[in-house]
Amino acid sequence: MAETVTPTVDDTPPPASTRRERRGWYIYDWANSAFQTTVITVFLGPFITTVAELAAGCQLGADTCEGYVHPLGIRVAAGSYYPYLISLSVFLTVFVLPVIGAIADRSAHKKRLLGGAAFTGAGATMAMAFVTGDRYLLGGALFLIANISFGAAIVVYNSFLPQLGGPDERDGISSRGWALGYLGGGLLLAFNLVAVTLLSEDDNPQRTLDLARWSIVSAGVWWAVFTLVPLRWLRERPSAAALARGGNVLTDGFRQLGRTLREVKAYPLTLFFLLAFLVYNDGIQTVITLASQYGTEELRLQQGHLIITILLVQFLAFGGALSLGALARRIGAWKTVLLSLVLWTGVIIGAFRLPAEAPVPFMVLGAAIGLVLGGSQALSRSLFSQLIPAGKEGEYYGFYEISDKGTSWLGPLAFGLVFQLTASYRVGLVSLLIFFVVGFLLLLAVPIRRAIVAAGNTPPRVL
Repeated sequence: MAETVTPTVDDTPPPASTRRERRGWYIYDWANSAFQTTVITVFLGPFITTVAELAAGCQLGADTCEGYVHPLGIRVAAGSYYPYLISLSVFLTVFVLPVIGAIADRSAHKKRLLGGAAFTGAGATMAMAFVTGDRYLLGGALFLIANISFGAAIVVYNSFLPQLGGPDERDGISSRGWALGYLGGGLLLAFNLVAVTLLSEDDNPQRTLDLARWSIVSAGVWWAVFTLVPLRWLRERPSAAALARGGNVLTDGFRQLGRTLREVKAYPLTLFFLLAFLVYNDGIQTVITLASQYGTEELRLQQGHLIITILLVQFLAFGGALSLGALARRIGAWKTVLLSLVLWTGVIIGAFRLPAEAPVPFMVLGAAIGLVLGGSQALSRSLFSQLIPAGKEGEYYGFYEISDKGTSWLGPLAFGLVFQLTASYRVGLVSLLIFFVVGFLLLLAVPIRRAIVAAGNTPPRVL
């Protein structure tokens, strides 16, 4: 007969955290966001694609290239190499992150896991300095290591959140961390964009390629240096299971993951929240991913206008995360996230109505995205922390990160299919409304207070 897991409410408050410890946690967001902005958002895609085109025999600086590369003997169009790398990294991440989370829960040394994952990712990013000429295979391998390590470190980092404050404090803690991340990522990106703009030469594509490579390397240095602060200031708070464990933490982690997968049906409301997050977050990620393509192809905007808008989003997301965090203290995180999804729906409708060749309205829309972006993501993270059974923070944040990264192809697929059928980027963009509408309805259907109690936690005063 199957064992029944009976959730119990744990009224024991978490150990008090110090202001220094919380600041250390915030600074890791500052550290790793440079990889997301400078590397993933701006420089790596064009850089890796150019290196692959050189390996395919294309001329540097050529307007078009129809060459092919052959990683592991597979014939791949040079222009498709980077998107395939993204897909492969997502596929591998789905298997890695829950295991990393389970190991984190069973380890009495989570800071070592955080440092190991962060320094591995930062080291792989800095090693992009050696991706010269046609070394596309080296570049691809380093990206896979860096991106998977980035996700693994985020899982361990997020698992510290429930230990830093009680139910009424986590929204503010999460929002401040997310806000600082946008600020740090935006500062390094601004520095790199200014450097590329001032130092590049129109008739020297090799110089532009070199500047992009060193911009990527700078993100690895930034990531590694600022990771030293949380490793110094965070405190180890091992669970009872971690302290009592015997044997190998790796094998124990796999066993614990197996038990969690069998027992997770005891927390259906937590899974239902993850489903809602999966849907609406896919819409958010798709808007971020395709905004530049929409700006160039449909609105016919210049590259400089897109760069300004990217920076505008980064810096306004700092204030947006703090503002929505403050609102959550008044009306609760659940209601604030629901409100943010209404605002995201307005963003999509506004983007559909944007005039072509008009950069100012596009920048205004970018400002709106920045104000709602950080808050919706930060509060989703803190809200999920209330739905995790005690002692399994790493595992559940592993599942959360999969929901964040592992299904990010659904929105682009819907956008691409609609564009293929209609030949209209505007109609393709409107197709994303379904992610926000359905995500809103799913989140609205979650009885959030009952879900928190069912996970064995104490609800905050305001929901």
